[in-house]
Amino acid sequence: MKKVLIVMSSLYNGGAERSLVNFLNELPEDKYQIDLLLFKRQGMFMKQLPEYVNVLQTPKAVEKLYGSISKSGVYFFPKMIGTLIATLLTKNPREKRAFRWKYFYGTNIEKMQEHYDVAIAYISGEILYYVDEKVNADRKIVWIHNDYKTAQHPKKYDYSHLENMDGIVSISDLCVEILKDEFPEFADKVYMLENITSSVVLKNRATEFIPEEFENSEINILSIGRLHEQKGFDLAIEAAKIMKEQGLNFKWFIIGNGELKEELEKQINALNLADYFILLGTRENPYPYIKNCSIFVQPSRYEGKSVVLDEAKILAVPIVATAYPTVGDQLQDREEGMIVPLNAEGIAEGLERMMRDAELRDRYTEYLSDREYGNQKEIEKYVQLMG
Repeated sequence: MKKVLIVMSSLYNGGAERSLVNFLNELPEDKYQIDLLLFKRQGMFMKQLPEYVNVLQTPKAVEKLYGSISKSGVYFFPKMIGTLIATLLTKNPREKRAFRWKYFYGTNIEKMQEHYDVAIAYISGEILYYVDEKVNADRKIVWIHNDYKTAQHPKKYDYSHLENMDGIVSISDLCVEILKDEFPEFADKVYMLENITSSVVLKNRATEFIPEEFENSEINILSIGRLHEQKGFDLAIEAAKIMKEQGLNFKWFIIGNGELKEELEKQINALNLADYFILLGTRENPYPYIKNCSIFVQPSRYEGKSVVLDEAKILAVPIVATAYPTVGDQLQDREEGMIVPLNAEGIAEGLERMMRDAELRDRYTEYLSDREYGNQKEIEKYVQLMG
């Protein structure tokens, strides 16, 4: 039985987190002994982990550095000063975290003593750096879940860590090509593995209840994702304003949480959209919301391969998605859904057409219903890569 360590930031409500939980639930448990290390040992997906997975105690330094500043204790100085200097000297959040790790956090975190056959960083950034520098393993693999270039990953910091990986995984053909363009010298160890999505499990969970929030509206629009600039919810709010001015009657619900919550709430209130655009926060089971919504919208600025878009396809919901760089890997325009320009006007125009044309919505639903989008058999490729 191979001993495997998987390192992840947390198990909150993101697509990578859902992908990891699905992966662990499909993995043959008689073949691997799995340890899971979370920088933050929390999140709504914790309860969905299979029983055979051993969740490790987070190392003290990691817990303090990535926890609240009031509880940082002896790590107060590297946490405060590191964050301040990184903010002053770097250009974007990913570079900031990489700088902070290199000069402050990484030097304060001890190496793990345990030896593993395989160690997996299930996202890049600091999780990758930890697996490279702090883990003793015969084979090391990292997952990169989005478009490396558009997401502005810090190449100058990542390079030496990626060089030490035995496998670099991404989740769509285009994302893999982007990685190979960025790192041609690593091309022979870059792999494409789709996120695992079980259609049987998903469809069963989608019938657990009917969302009461949908009861008082004829058209219920839904989007799911972290409240982050990447997800384009500011554009969605602007689109909702346009739709309201056109006299359209709808409610647009967002499932997710994140650092932009307060900013988005201010935008909603400033545009008098409180009755039209509703931030629901997180939901342990979002699938009944997807199944019962009228239209699913993906307003992202960039993605790798969106887990929730696959889930919407499995549940046969009419889809409107923005034309972010990798969307064509996942959605066939005018067959599986509608791809619209990546701006508020394009989103509003696509939604107006979808809302006014019930036959169009039915046609998308029928097309999606006739196809199988679950890919639980992909687990065989995961097993092969892990060895």
